[in-house]
Amino acid sequence: MSYCNWGHTSPLNLKYHDCEWGVPVHDDYRQFEFLMLEVMQCGLNWNMMINKREIFRRCFDNFDYDKIAAYTAQDIDRIMNTEGMIKSPRKIAAIINNAKCFQKIISEYGSFCNYIWGYSQGQTILYDRHSSGYIPASNGLSDIISRDLKKRGFKFLGTIVVYSHLQACGIINDHDKNCPRYAYINSHFPTIRQKPCQEKTVQKF
Repeated sequence: MSYCNWGHTSPLNLKYHDCEWGVPVHDDYRQFEFLMLEVMQCGLNWNMMINKREIFRRCFDNFDYDKIAAYTAQDIDRIMNTEGMIKSPRKIAAIINNAKCFQKIISEYGSFCNYIWGYSQGQTILYDRHSSGYIPASNGLSDIISRDLKKRGFKFLGTIVVYSHLQACGIINDHDKNCPRYAYINSHFPTIRQKPCQEKTVQKF
């Protein structure tokens, strides 16, 4: 049984891989949580994000974007003084800013899921060669979405961060073809096969 390239990571990471990573997300609160975890990861490693996930949830009201959008300077101070929290006022401010931008997308599209899944027509994308381990850091789709999110005022959402989000929320299935999660996702959700597009920093895992 293959676990992609996650086999030697932590038990929490394996649980995330086996239960969450790549499973299509159609809930705005989960979308926001996944997206903001990627924001917090910038310049850091994913193991730290998984280990601190419960701290993040306590700091940010379980990633309730409506509550976060109303945060004040006092909330930033509260979060900064939380034991175990990543001490980055810029990232904390970015999450508050992004919550406001997230609300605007919901107002325009009815939900953030309608917006983000619109880029794949509601289907999980299977890119050629990805299931054989040729995984890029970003591609043409993440470039397009990142540019649009930045125009809408989002912070810390470059193309690499967005690509990671697309993997996590199931818009792209980047599990290895021998991983049981690859077959599970393909058999339980609608998929579409596409050729790679403007892929950057492709690595063989």
